[in-house]
Amino acid sequence: MSRLEAKKPPLFISEPLTRDAVSQSLSLLSGILKSSYGPAGRLKQLHNGVGGCVCTTSQSAALLGHLSLSQPVLRVLTASVRNHVSRFSDCGLFTAILCCGFIENFRSLNVAPFAVIKISKHLLSLCMDHLKSEACGCRVSVDFSSVETLVCLVRSVLTSKPACMLNKTEVDHLTSLVLKAFIFTVPRHVETNAVLGKCVVIPVKGGRVADSTVLPGLLVEAPEIQLGKPLTVKRTGSNVIKVALFSVSMSGDGSNPEEGTIVVHHGVSLEVSELNQLLNVGKQLVKDEVGLVVCQKVMHPSLKQFLKEQGVVAVDRAGLSLMEPLGRVTGNRPPIASIHSLPPGCYGSLKDLCLESFASKRFLHLIPEDTVICSLILCNRSETAWDELKRVCETAEHVLQLTVKEPLALLGGGCTETHLASYIRHKSSSLPASTLRDLGCSQTQYRWVAEGFCCSLESVARSLSHDGEEVLTDVVYGHCWFIPPGSPWVSRWSDLVSRCGCGVSGSTEDLSWSCLQGQSGSPVLQGCPREPSVKAADLQVLDCFAAKCSGLQVALETANLILDLSYIIEDQN
Repeated sequence: MSRLEAKKPPLFISEPLTRDAVSQSLSLLSGILKSSYGPAGRLKQLHNGVGGCVCTTSQSAALLGHLSLSQPVLRVLTASVRNHVSRFSDCGLFTAILCCGFIENFRSLNVAPFAVIKISKHLLSLCMDHLKSEACGCRVSVDFSSVETLVCLVRSVLTSKPACMLNKTEVDHLTSLVLKAFIFTVPRHVETNAVLGKCVVIPVKGGRVADSTVLPGLLVEAPEIQLGKPLTVKRTGSNVIKVALFSVSMSGDGSNPEEGTIVVHHGVSLEVSELNQLLNVGKQLVKDEVGLVVCQKVMHPSLKQFLKEQGVVAVDRAGLSLMEPLGRVTGNRPPIASIHSLPPGCYGSLKDLCLESFASKRFLHLIPEDTVICSLILCNRSETAWDELKRVCETAEHVLQLTVKEPLALLGGGCTETHLASYIRHKSSSLPASTLRDLGCSQTQYRWVAEGFCCSLESVARSLSHDGEEVLTDVVYGHCWFIPPGSPWVSRWSDLVSRCGCGVSGSTEDLSWSCLQGQSGSPVLQGCPREPSVKAADLQVLDCFAAKCSGLQVALETANLILDLSYIIEDQN
């Protein structure tokens, strides 16, 4: 009998943000995230120390999913960021870095937490109102009748993750594929409640990126089907292929507990009875002129052989992830969930069925009459690069879907962050007395919090510099500029810079710059940052509007939650 121990009292930790261990952990996490940010971000290799899978990445979802955190404060932060990524797929590192910046800058102020929270919420509302206004200088309208802005949006996502190891030609090829795949998922006939389709990524690891392609319809792996022989498929009188889609096991092992209790009489073989039932199902399928049978789980070899002899193509082990797109492609929704009854109208249909081969894999290509499902055959040289590329392509597709709902984008390359910082400094320099009364703070407190807010935004822009580049902001548009490391000293910065981070502004204009250096911040602009004339051809980097706006809100709300923590109570048992 094991020894019984008395229960230990819970551990109370007061003012957790004042503890050195929490501060050091937060600073370490912030450094990891900042060094991973942007196209030149450094890769991180994550493993559990006792063997198993090794992950090489700079993506927030993979980073935060593999990190083991002991500090409750950091677990709150990462859980909040991961929830944002699960909803928007993009701007995870932006959200996490900004949240760390808010915490580090606000906690060093000699201002009560409740005042910091009220003032920062007001600053956030100023940012959101500005981003949603027509006069916003860092917002771009997305025109779906022109492909240029969409190409820039997708390319910005693809080039943001260096672990994909793509050259320019490969980036251009994948950008066109992702856009083509997205167009396949848009319904041709728009209804009141139109629903976008789905792009299914098919892995081909070890191939060339240039061999990647996209096909309308769905590819289902079928290793048992031989390529040399022509594929003959039974068709109905109306020249369509009838499809039966089963979500239940057809292995004949009787392991379907959801169908209830089975009573077996003496002298009756359960296996033989199950096989006879399966063969009866096969006969019914042949009688109903079914040409393709797809089973989510295992199919009995005898049933597969019987269907093959009758000219019916049979595929098993399709897997749960393919069932939803299979149902949409064939119209077989919901799938058949029992082998004891085949109700009328339980079948779907296809326009055509053919064989495809990529690398060493063989697929059945399901071609419907009209579909919003497509297959992206994604190739890359190594498993690590393929895993990263798959996540990036799925993010790009999600960004396009979000942009359909809200056809806007934000300037990338750090320009939105520095522009917002310039805008907040301008607004806080001439604050009406009524606003201070409503917030219950002094003008000095407001300016301290506003400066911490702006420094946090600018720290995100500075995180794009990994090789010692000097980071500047101009005092006209509030955009972000980078001077290459090791540049010679010159009297004019315009001799060293060509274009800002997003590509919209050029150094040929009559601009003046200031340096972003740590906590010092930038000088207040003479006026509100102006709106540059944006040409689609000049755009180099764009960010998803919905994802970045959400990231800004999540970062501040999470930081305020953590700043408001007065106790952490841990169970020691």
